[in-house]
Amino acid sequence: MKKLIGLEEAVVGDPTGLWGSFADGAEYFIGIFQEGGAVLLSLMGGILPTLVVLLTAVNALVRLIGPEKIENLGKKAAQPGLQWYPVRYMVLPFLAVFFLTNPMAYTMGRFLPEKYKPAFYDSAVSYVHPITGIFPHANPGELFVYLGIAAGITTLGYGLGDLALRYLLVGLVVIFIRGILTEIITTRMMARKGASA
Repeated sequence: MKKLIGLEEAVVGDPTGLWGSFADGAEYFIGIFQEGGAVLLSLMGGILPTLVVLLTAVNALVRLIGPEKIENLGKKAAQPGLQWYPVRYMVLPFLAVFFLTNPMAYTMGRFLPEKYKPAFYDSAVSYVHPITGIFPHANPGELFVYLGIAAGITTLGYGLGDLALRYLLVGLVVIFIRGILTEIITTRMMARKGASA
């Protein structure tokens, strides 16, 4: 294109003042969504396909085993006795979180007597993070907790398999202890309530 003689090329500066603040705000606003889109695209190439395949596999496994067998385990765990503590506060929460995922996992507590329900809930809700390292389908909404820890570990040059397994196993020990302690607290509180009534 030919330049006209005597006319200079027009240069438009950035807006200033109130209008400049609106323009900066608009750029910031759309920037949030652009960044969200970039994160979504990175997830679609990474964790989302894994989550979809895992959810499909777990749903197929539940159908193969049969939901009634999983529910029967919940009824068995409601039995009194020390031998049922690991079933009630380790096995049942693990299976509930694995098969039913968060937040449906808590419904497995419906098979337990009232005195065990708070402790089961405490165990199950405490396990939705430790399981995500190996089974991210169990709690994809909170996967960022594990991924934040994993980012630090990979920066140091360590593998994630060992971290995920340790996270899972330590989580089992923690939920077992929490379940027992919450059951003791619940029993005492129910006894006080009964005595005052």
